[in-house]
Amino acid sequence: MVYDFTPSALSTVRPRLVGIVNVTADSFSDGGRFLATEDALAQAWRLLAAGADIIELGAAASHPGAERVSVDAEIRRLADVLDELVTARVPVSIDSYAPETQLYAAAHGATYLNDIHGFPDPERYAELADSGCTLIVMHAVQHRGPATKVRIDPPAVQQGIDRFFRDRLDALQAAGISRDRLVVDPGLGYFLSSAPEPSIMVLAGLADLKAGYGLPVLVSPSRKSFLRTLTGKDLADIGPATLAAELYAAGQGADFIRTHDVAALSDALTIFTALAKGRA
Repeated sequence: MVYDFTPSALSTVRPRLVGIVNVTADSFSDGGRFLATEDALAQAWRLLAAGADIIELGAAASHPGAERVSVDAEIRRLADVLDELVTARVPVSIDSYAPETQLYAAAHGATYLNDIHGFPDPERYAELADSGCTLIVMHAVQHRGPATKVRIDPPAVQQGIDRFFRDRLDALQAAGISRDRLVVDPGLGYFLSSAPEPSIMVLAGLADLKAGYGLPVLVSPSRKSFLRTLTGKDLADIGPATLAAELYAAGQGADFIRTHDVAALSDALTIFTALAKGRA
């Protein structure tokens, strides 16, 4: 396989950058840092200044061992942050698999809803169709709840991804949710396996995934477990590996990249764009 890692490949269409703000007590990467409303907003403004196109708010962590958070607590954590960002006309994505939280966010101006289980409740589809939100339909081997540490071989993961998107996208469209409101996310890290190989397989096949479904693709390799396993680095030192994976995803045509470090990715894409123009 020849990796298309050239400036022209990475700059043809710049992906939209989704800046992560975890309004949580126990997120694996920054738990507790942005739990207070003022801290979450300050981080959102920093990410926007660094080049984020979208801010994604998550009020409940989803890593293995994450604490369960009630819907009331999720909404309480999100409410003031969401309202201020929406008032400022910032496109906001809400990362939640709780239908009640999703519908609250939609009613309060969220542009995107991101469900790690890909919206598994058909009885909610009519409400989602009426919401007008773009749905980020993520695949995960866990059908409910947060991620767990399970070891699954790459062929089984690929079969699961193919089956999941075939069935779920058909069901959502049959419920009246148009294709132009759907984004697919194949999942990475513990959402695929405790082993790194399935994540590598998914990233390497991103262009084929996008072509196969004809829909925009979002990926989030940022600080994921497979990068830490492959490099032997801890969270404090995983920035370079994250950036490498993100740039590769951009070269494969990712439409959205969800990241903790918007500044690094934005600067890297800016340099590749400048190099491509210089070469032309």
